[in-house]
This record gives sequence, structure tokens and C-alpha cells, in this order.
Amino acid sequence: MEKTYTVSIYSENNVGLLNRISSIFLKRHINIESLTTSQSEIKDVFRFIIIVNVTEESVKKLIKQIEKQVDVIRAFYHTDEETIFQESALYKVKSSALFEERHIQNIIKESHANIVTVSPEYFVIEKTGFRKETDRLYHDLAPFGLLQFVRSGRISITKSKMGISEILKKFKSDN
Repeated sequence: MEKTYTVSIYSENNVGLLNRISSIFLKRHINIESLTTSQSEIKDVFRFIIIVNVTEESVKKLIKQIEKQVDVIRAFYHTDEETIFQESALYKVKSSALFEERHIQNIIKESHANIVTVSPEYFVIEKTGFRKETDRLYHDLAPFGLLQFVRSGRISITKSKMGISEILKKFKSDN
């Protein structure tokens, strides 16, 4: 049965790694739902967070293939129940809506979003939360003249200790 998995890849930051990793997904006909990359808790080690909907057997095979890449230090997979995750979204709306439609201020307040920029032409709202929350705000704002919308990939940490810091420290001391 297919399930949503968070694939975490710890690696060095080398040119071409993203291409090699994405080709592993392509060869297996696995669609990437979300991809985020950033610095990890260890200097010069980066973390990819990739969201996929596959069977557990498929994600296990995927992890084995990913770990064969030279630049990959370790790869893990987790279910949604094993992680804490969020997404961020930005919404650019016509400024006239903010001043002429008082209802929009209630929508922003009720969704626990923040106004980050206001100009004569537009204002920008930021919302952090689960996908259904950012989608709901999108649909609530659309009638007021939504000019632009962008959503980040999922960011995620595990609920239980992974021990990755110790692995990464050992990796860094070996190099």
C-alpha cells in the first residue's frame, strides 16, 4: 500500500548530486511531491528532504540506491507519524482588498498568517503550517485578487533521536 514518506539525505554539497539523486527517482518512475534542501546541523553537510508516495518496499530500495552515491553520507526514510513537518507559503494580494474589504483582515487573523509587506499596489501574506492550511488560505484569498502564490517544500525533523549528529561528526573528523 502506498504511503507518504519523508526521505532525508545527508550529503556533501557537490555539483551534480541533485541531478544524480533525481535520476534515481526517474528510473523507478517515482514522482517527487516536494523537495527542499538546506544546511544541516553540521557545518558543510547539507540535507535534502524529499516527499514521495510509494510502498515501504519501494522506499527501502530507493534509500539503498541513494546511499550508493559517492557524495551521500546517509539516507533515511520516515512516515508522517514519525516526523514533525511544516510548509511555508507566500500570497501576494492587491492592496485595494486590504483597505476596501475588511473581511480579508479577519481571514488573515483566523488563519494565523502574517502580513510581511504592504505597498500601494499589493501586500504579501506569509503562512506556515500544514498543506491543508496553506491550501485553505489560498482558496480564501483567491476572490480578493490573488496576484502571486508560492509554497515551499516540506521541512521536517524526526520525533525520535536519529543519531545523525554523531555519524556526521565522525564523518567530518575522518575527512
